[in-house]
Amino acid sequence: MERTPVQSSNISSIGFDRGSSTLEVQFLNGSIYQYFGVPESVFDGLMNAPSKGTFLDRFVKKAGYSFVRIA
Repeated sequence: MERTPVQSSNISSIGFDRGSSTLEVQFLNGSIYQYFGVPESVFDGLMNAPSKGTFLDRFVKKAGYSFVRIA
C-alpha cells in the first residue's frame, strides 16, 4: 500500500485502501500496522488532524477496529 509521509512526533507515514477500507500506519520506530473496516471519513480526519497521534489513539485504536502488525 502506498503511504504518504506525515509530520508527527510518532507517525512516519499513513496510507489508506478505499477498496478494502484498510488504514495503514507506519510509526517512526519502523513498525507498521493495518487497521480494518476504517471509514474514509476517519482517514480524512486523521490526515487533517493537528495531532495525528492523538487522533489515531482516540478515533482508531480506542474505536476498536481490528488490526494486525505487519512489520
